[in-house]
Amino acid sequence: MVEVVAVYDADGGVVGEAVYVVRHLLGSADCALCAVSHRGVRRRPEWDAMVADLPVPVRVVHRNETSEAERDALVLSGLPAVLGVRRDGSLTALLGPTGIAAADGSVEQFGRALRAALATDGVA
Repeated sequence: MVEVVAVYDADGGVVGEAVYVVRHLLGSADCALCAVSHRGVRRRPEWDAMVADLPVPVRVVHRNETSEAERDALVLSGLPAVLGVRRDGSLTALLGPTGIAAADGSVEQFGRALRAALATDGVA
């Protein structure tokens, strides 16, 4: 595994993020990955520390910022998701919506689940 791509179930950009915030406040949008990485509109410092401590780099993107190959992989996994990028460029789902939701907004639980998924795929 050469990279991890974490994909939010929300669009990026000023308008996309504003739409998500409003829909979230109205109860019509929810992204379990957002709940892990952010508190309010700010990224959690413990998220940054967890990401910095992983054995591979992490790229975080919104669903409208994904590549065609990433979108193809997301069709199978659903959103939000964490994808692993292999040396040959192929993608694998490390965590899907259920696995991310199981962290219940906890960076620590998410980090354990991600490390377990990486270990299963041969990354120490």
